[in-house]
Amino acid sequence: MERRREAALTGGTAGRRLTSIDGGRGADAPAEPAGPPPQEPGAVRRVGPDRRDEGEPPTVPEQARLWHVVLSVAGRTTPLSALRAGLERLAHDHSFFLTARYAADHAEIRYWEQARDLHDAAAIALRLWGEHKVTASLPPWEIVGLEVVDRATYHKRVAEGFGDPPPHLGGVHPY
Repeated sequence: MERRREAALTGGTAGRRLTSIDGGRGADAPAEPAGPPPQEPGAVRRVGPDRRDEGEPPTVPEQARLWHVVLSVAGRTTPLSALRAGLERLAHDHSFFLTARYAADHAEIRYWEQARDLHDAAAIALRLWGEHKVTASLPPWEIVGLEVVDRATYHKRVAEGFGDPPPHLGGVHPY
């Protein structure tokens, strides 16, 4: 049993001839290339091994996808007017900004990020607050939470009533 399975996995024919398939090959016959599906009814399509090099890069360039990001930050109490102004500057600077909610010691930012994969989207999100601290005059808070989901998952959650959309779409609002 083991020898038969091994031959099947390695493509060995060990003297077998495929007689149940019209045009089957024998042990000495070369492998025939895979062709288009047969046009005649009842005909059999020949299938050959995949000869593509495993180390080849994909021929289609990877497309950037949209990821829904929720970034939570927290820290020492900050005057609300200064925090709101900083979040509004951040919203103006960031292209896919959806909304921000804030309190004196924490905030939540929701936005769309365009990235190749989840790893890239999360890395960009983790840099967002630090890179905009100076330019948007944000408080020196730390990131305390991060959620990144793809577009389909986000819309599925909203449709099922779980991932409720923010109460105020767009802009910066207090909790």
